[in-house]
Amino acid sequence: MGVERRGNLTTVTEFILLGLSNHHDLQVPLFSIYLSIYTITLMGNILIILITMDPALHTPMYFFLRILSFLEICYTSVTVPKMLVNFLSDNRGISYVGCVAQMYFLLFLGISECFLLAAMAYDRYVAICNPLRYRLIMDRRVCLFLTVLSWFWVSLVQTAWVFTLPFCGSNQINYFFCDIPPLIKLSCTDTSSYEMQLFTVTILVNFTPFSLILVSYFVIIATILKMASADGRHKAFSTCSSHLIVVTLYYGSSCLIYLRPKSINSLDSNKVLALMYTTITPILNPIVYSLRNNEVKGAVQTLLWNGKVVHPMKMLKTNKLIFLR
Repeated sequence: MGVERRGNLTTVTEFILLGLSNHHDLQVPLFSIYLSIYTITLMGNILIILITMDPALHTPMYFFLRILSFLEICYTSVTVPKMLVNFLSDNRGISYVGCVAQMYFLLFLGISECFLLAAMAYDRYVAICNPLRYRLIMDRRVCLFLTVLSWFWVSLVQTAWVFTLPFCGSNQINYFFCDIPPLIKLSCTDTSSYEMQLFTVTILVNFTPFSLILVSYFVIIATILKMASADGRHKAFSTCSSHLIVVTLYYGSSCLIYLRPKSINSLDSNKVLALMYTTITPILNPIVYSLRNNEVKGAVQTLLWNGKVVHPMKMLKTNKLIFLR
């Protein structure tokens, strides 16, 4: 099933996502666990979006945080619903087109998040190193440009590279979703040159924004250390700590999956990392920002207990771009 024979050629028309199908006793517990994680992820990130619509939080930093939460919702929704269905279903198939679409959006959203995190680092750099000109530099056009820039890094080339490879043998993907490493292993041709291209592209795509983040924080730290006031230094560090934790979680898990040496790269360990990469990291982002940001905690209290947050639709009617006054 899922394989067509045309003359002497065998063409894959469907893939089977094996996941942990060999552990039948774990399917229901895993479904319950990841359904809970997915629900909390959606609720947490939707809550962040609503919180950052508070008039007190109309700044570029919270505008970027709102976009980050939206990306996290989309990112988990690309993989987790299908994974949940597979936990309870004997039919774990995904069409060829569906597999292409899943990989494309997975890469597209992941790369978009890379560049959005770099934009957030630049925002912190301007706020701390050039505070008097912050409103002037981080105006509406700059914020929108930095956001749109992150969405232009489309992963069409990487997806096209993978699916131009011939799949003429097994159609069983030993993974929870369609990703590059397990699909390469299904190809019936030599993929060494492609793996080198993939490694190069991954380095460029990940480390271009990561290098911008490092440079931004190098200047930020140097500026903070020059501050005379201890309270000023503490406040400046606290505004960056949440972003640094999210950057560490994102790039740490990404590098573990895509940049590990081949000698220690196994699909079994990758499956565990993939679960963390696609479910655990998105659920931690709203928690990190909620627990480590006094303004967000204050807005949460207002939203949950006082009920004084303006309704989102009312905000949109009164302010077309609510992230800036």
